[in-house]
Order: sequence, then C-alpha cells, then structure tokens
Amino acid sequence: MKQKFDIIESTCVPVKIDNLDTDQIIPARFLKQTVRDEGFYGQMLFCDRRFNADGSPKAGFPLNDSRYSGCILVAGANFGCGSSREHAAWALAGYGFRVVVSSSFADIHRQNELNNFVLPVQVSAAFLENLFAAVEAEPSTVVRVDVPAQTISFDGHTESFELDPYKKICLMNAQDDIDYLLSTIDDIERYEKSHS
Repeated sequence: MKQKFDIIESTCVPVKIDNLDTDQIIPARFLKQTVRDEGFYGQMLFCDRRFNADGSPKAGFPLNDSRYSGCILVAGANFGCGSSREHAAWALAGYGFRVVVSSSFADIHRQNELNNFVLPVQVSAAFLENLFAAVEAEPSTVVRVDVPAQTISFDGHTESFELDPYKKICLMNAQDDIDYLLSTIDDIERYEKSHS
C-alpha cells in the first residue's frame, strides 16, 4: 500500500525469533493466489506460527497477544531469509506493518519490503536486544522512526540506519519505480530533445 513515509511513531509487536524465513512469513501453500491481495496475505502472515491446525490462535504468539499492537514489527536476526517470494512483503504490508526492525535482513527480502512500502530498519544487535527488553517489559513503549533523519529511537536510545537514497525518495513521496520514472518525464523529454 502506497503511503508517504516521514516520521512514524508507534508501539511494536515483538517477534523474537531468529531466521524467520519467507516460508514462515507466508507459507508456500498460499502462493496459489493469482492476484496481489495484500489483505488476504496479511491474514495469513505467520500462519503456521499464529494458528493451530483447526484455525484457532496459538497462545503465546505475539500477534495473538492483545498487549502488542502497532505498525512496527520487531524481529529477530536474519529476517526474511529463504526463498525470494515477494508475497512475504505483501503479507507484512497487508497485516498493517510499515516498519520492520531487525539486526539483519536477507538482501532480496529487504528489497521486496522497500518495493512494497515496508521500511526495513537494520540496527545493531545491542539496540535490538534493548528494544525487545523495553517492549516486553512495557508493551506501550513507543518507537519513533524518523525517515528523513534516518534514525530510530525509544526511551532515550537512538541509532541511525542506512537507507538507499533512491528508495528514500520513493518512500517519502509514496512512489513506486514507475511513479518515480513518470515524475521525471519532463527531464527525460528535455534530454531526448537535446540529444536527438
């Protein structure tokens, strides 16, 4: 879902599990869908971890815990490893997450998140541990993600994160690659005229 990114302040959902691969994010059996329906994929996010075989919620999984809410997912290390399925990013966006915080991301998954207006914020392992501890101790902990300044902060802790300059422009203007290209059409036409 295209939304402009500026400053995001939200409580968090902590999923303290390392190596959550894309099959755990959205199981392969749901990839038969022939349309890109973020709402459908959002309902199936972490399906095998969230639900029992009969469809009832599994006790103890953070997405089923009413103490946790918000548009920021705090995840363990190596988030999004495994296959390159873009559906995993669709599921995160469809559930309502705008930011995923982790100490490391699989490269392809990171790019898929950015292409689907979910911001991957990579922080140090120490910062991540402090954030998990804060949210688990006090679920109402608010995290501030400042996209223009490329900082993330909570309870007096602040850290910078890297963001590709082009993707930053796209996120801040709610533009996908085609939107960005179309926004430069006048420059392209000027260039073509001057080089014809």
